[in-house]
Amino acid sequence: MKILFLTPYPQGEAPSQRFRFEQYLPALRARGIEYSERAFLDLPTWRVLYKPGHAKTKMWGIVKGFFRRLATLPEVPGYDYVFIHREASPIGPPVFEWIIAKLLGKKIIYDFDDAIWMALTSKHNQMAAIVKWHSKVADVCRWSYKVSCGNDFLCEYARQYNSRVVLNPTTIDTVNLHNRTKDQKTDRVILGWTGTHSNMVYLASLMPVLRRLEEKYDFTFRVISNQDPQLDLKSFDYLPWRKTTEIDDLATFNVGVMPLEEQVSPLSLGKCGFKALQYMSLGIPAVASPVGVNTKIVTDGVDGFLCKDEEEWYQALARLIEDAELRIRLGANAQQTVRARYSVVSNTENFVRLFSVDTEPARVVTVPATA
Repeated sequence: MKILFLTPYPQGEAPSQRFRFEQYLPALRARGIEYSERAFLDLPTWRVLYKPGHAKTKMWGIVKGFFRRLATLPEVPGYDYVFIHREASPIGPPVFEWIIAKLLGKKIIYDFDDAIWMALTSKHNQMAAIVKWHSKVADVCRWSYKVSCGNDFLCEYARQYNSRVVLNPTTIDTVNLHNRTKDQKTDRVILGWTGTHSNMVYLASLMPVLRRLEEKYDFTFRVISNQDPQLDLKSFDYLPWRKTTEIDDLATFNVGVMPLEEQVSPLSLGKCGFKALQYMSLGIPAVASPVGVNTKIVTDGVDGFLCKDEEEWYQALARLIEDAELRIRLGANAQQTVRARYSVVSNTENFVRLFSVDTEPARVVTVPATA
């Protein structure tokens, strides 16, 4: 078997690619499955993509990306499956997907982990909103052999257009990467958040809570991201995200937070809870909004807390700041949750089965809840 992976970003760089499928590549290799990965963007373009300015570099990077996609098309007939993560090209209609499915007759495995049919463009890339073709998601779902989605909400969307939909949760490599346990008995408590700049909007709802906590407790609120949010907090500390130190940096957290919108929207329902999973895999309790998949990942009071309003956020964080034994207990339970339900080990066979011929429409594969 041979699989061609078409990705938006260079290999090993984007979290969505790394944790959706790249960490399963050794499992494919171990089964004798050959694969190739072809990125749309090159590394220089990726490095400035979410930075202000650099318009010429971005535009030239997009042009080069289309030439790379055209150069890849003659390779396609030599593969059994074409796995497309999010989109074959970041702008315009789904021309490449149509050629692959309709003209070349190849089986597409279409994978996404966000509500990518919704418009969400950063202020630094507003021009892209004009040329994005969000409606193409439905078309690619129709043309695909199978659709791989990161949570039940995304699966429900995809099933409007395709009966072969598989729940393929975003998972954590608990063997080779997230493979340590946080020491919770530290002199100073660090509350933390990690994510890209586009998700920083969700931190706004936490500002009143953190300011209230600052009045009573001495702690640090640390943000790990590709941009400094420059929060107006006495407790604020910023660490630039670095791939080489991401686990060491995350392991400085005693508690991880994942706030989402108070008013539930498709964008928040489309989130796959990756922040919470990262925290929990390291024995760090997650405190999250009870939105979408968060309610399946976090069991309130068992491996973290689910908080729907300011008072609940304050009480949960205050308890965790005060009580190291509570952090240890919830953190241990959190690690068990991830290893049992959201790890590479637990999901490998589910992922590999994407590349199999089904005799009947695939049913949505659900992740069983644990007590």
